Amino acid sequence: MIRLFVGLGNPGPEYEDTRHNAGFWWVQALARRLGGSFQADRNYHGLVARINNAPGTSGPIWLLQPMTYMNLSGKSVAALARFFKIAPEEILAIHDELDIAPGEMKFKQGGGNGGHNGLKDMQAQLGSPNFWRLRLGIGHPGHKAEVANYVLRKPPLAERQLVEDCIAKSLDAVDLMLKGEMERAMMKIHAKPPRPKPPRPAAAPKTEETTPKPTDPSPP
Repeated sequence: MIRLFVGLGNPGPEYEDTRHNAGFWWVQALARRLGGSFQADRNYHGLVARINNAPGTSGPIWLLQPMTYMNLSGKSVAALARFFKIAPEEILAIHDELDIAPGEMKFKQGGGNGGHNGLKDMQAQLGSPNFWRLRLGIGHPGHKAEVANYVLRKPPLAERQLVEDCIAKSLDAVDLMLKGEMERAMMKIHAKPPRPKPPRPAAAPKTEETTPKPTDPSPP
């Protein structure tokens, strides 16, 4: 089961709506859904929300927004995880993903860091890559040299809405994560929306049958 939900991002109002803060958007949405609120905690170098009595749990769960800047996210995550004895396998990191298009997301456990500095530091500080990841697609600018500026810019409104749609859909799988039903959570997150049924072909208009008028008899 997941006991610690970590949204990755950068602190400060100048970064609040940038693509790199998609993880913050997610945990903020989860806090609203569960009725939690974030409080600054210097012991864990971040904003922390403790949720008691979440559905399917026997103890508290934790929501975390590291305030260390992205490159040092692991410092915050490891401090909280060590204190509350939370294993890497009980942690979900939510982050932006360049290699996935806006409107798409991927859920998995373990793996590499894909060059994502937040994941890189989490792996180093936790001493394990075995935490879960929810990768929210933000798309790629097309050229590696443009990546740094791209992730630190606000997405167009249409793109932001696509990310928000993914957030809403994935939040519906949180109850399964809290019960430890990770395979079912994965299926729910990866499920494609049903294809709309093609419209039925319009029925051909009925033509009224006309009976021919009798012709006048020829004159004698």
